[in-house]
Amino acid sequence: MDVIAVIPARFASTRFPGKPLANQTGKFLIQHVVERVQAATRIGRCIVATDDERIADAVRSFGGEAELTRADHPSGTDRIAEVVARLPGTPDDIVLNVQGDEPEIEPAYLDRLAACLAGESVDCPAATLACPFPSDSDPADPNAVKVVVNAAGRALYFSRSLIPYPRDRGGQPDHGLSLLHLGVYAYRRGFLLEFSNLEPGDLEQVERLEQLRVLERGYALAVEVVEQACAGVDTPEDYARFVDRCAAAGSS
Repeated sequence: MDVIAVIPARFASTRFPGKPLANQTGKFLIQHVVERVQAATRIGRCIVATDDERIADAVRSFGGEAELTRADHPSGTDRIAEVVARLPGTPDDIVLNVQGDEPEIEPAYLDRLAACLAGESVDCPAATLACPFPSDSDPADPNAVKVVVNAAGRALYFSRSLIPYPRDRGGQPDHGLSLLHLGVYAYRRGFLLEFSNLEPGDLEQVERLEQLRVLERGYALAVEVVEQACAGVDTPEDYARFVDRCAAAGSS
C-alpha cells in the first residue's frame, strides 16, 4: 500500500492572487508546504497539482514534483483526482489531500491521518482531521466548520452552524460539544476516483461543504482528532503573520 500526497495549488485565489508564489521568507509559500509534507515519514511521494505553468516552474525550481491539470476543475479534490488517475497504483493506495496554503501543517498529523486510514479504519474509504475548538475561538462562526463524531470516531455530520444545538444553554456554544474540522483528507485511491465523479448532494450544496458528499452517499468517514489547528494562509494579512513567525524562528 503506497501513500502519496497531492497538493492542489492555483494562481487565481480570490482573496490572495498568486498566493503559492509569495516568497518574502526566501522560499515560495508552496515550497514551505511541500517541505512539511516531505517531512512526514509515511508519505512516499509528494506532487503539486496546478493549472498554472508559473507554479509548476516554481515547484520544479526547488526540486519538487509538479503536474499540470485542466483549469476548469470545480474543486481541489477534482484536480487531485485528475493527477491520481494518471498514476499507477492499486485501489487501496492512500492519497492525502493537503491544501497548498498550509505552510505550517504538522507532519506528524499527516502521518496520523495516513495511519488512521491504513489501520483501524478499514471500513472507511476516507478520513479527515479535526481538533478541539480553541478556548478563544467562536464555534458559532460559520467560517469555522464543525464536525460531530460517533463513539467509533466516524463523522456524523459537518456544518457551518452549531451542532449539536445547545438548547438548554440558550443557544450559547459549548466548546466541548463539537470539533473544529481541519481541511486535510486521506482517500483510498479507488474511492477518490469514484468520488470525483459523484454529483454534489443537497446537503453539500446547502452547506457548501464537499465532505458532506461522502456522508450523503452512505460512506463512513473516519475523523482523526489532533491536538490543535495549524495556521493557514488565506489572505495577505495571514501571510504577513506567517512571514513574521518565520523571521522570529530564524532569529531564535
